[in-house]
Amino acid sequence: MKKIIVLVCSLALISSCKKASEEVEIDETKTEIPTDTIIPTDTLAVEKEDIEETDVLSKEEIEEVKVETKESKVQYASFGGKFTADKALTKEQMLKKYKSLKKGDTVAVQFKSKIKEVCKKKGCWMSMDLTNENESFVRFKDYGFFVPLNADNSNAVVSGRAYLDVITVDELKHYAKDGGKSDAEIAKITEPKITYAFQADGVLIEK
Repeated sequence: MKKIIVLVCSLALISSCKKASEEVEIDETKTEIPTDTIIPTDTLAVEKEDIEETDVLSKEEIEEVKVETKESKVQYASFGGKFTADKALTKEQMLKKYKSLKKGDTVAVQFKSKIKEVCKKKGCWMSMDLTNENESFVRFKDYGFFVPLNADNSNAVVSGRAYLDVITVDELKHYAKDGGKSDAEIAKITEPKITYAFQADGVLIEK
């Protein structure tokens, strides 16, 4: 009888242990969560730092572009009266303006072009390109200022008064001599010339 009781108790104990084991396995299964759904907080911090760093770099790049744009702005050396070149005509527009003038007309205007030639003695006059072999002969008001002798081929802006002028033979020869022309070239000047004249009260020459 005692053996039967012991056997029954043993079976009951084994059964109890087995149930407990199954319960543990079930609980462990319930606590497992797929690792790919878990985002550690330190990973979020790293990603946030990466995003912030990228934003900072983008702002720096934009600032660099702005600086480059500012530095690329044209700088001029100023001679004579001060003025800004915001309203200056192009050489094509200026030629058209000259062609609309009659002898005796005068118009206040600004235009920008390339210097073709400068007086090689004092820098007291210069010629400006007007396209198609046309040019504007520029004198300076009251000889109040001069431009550098080596300003040939420089981009420039002039401000003053445009008009048509008749230059005598003697004046043409004088200007040719100042411009460094040879005696043979000067001797070929035999007729007066109607020119696109300009009296400048201010000149800007690109640095």
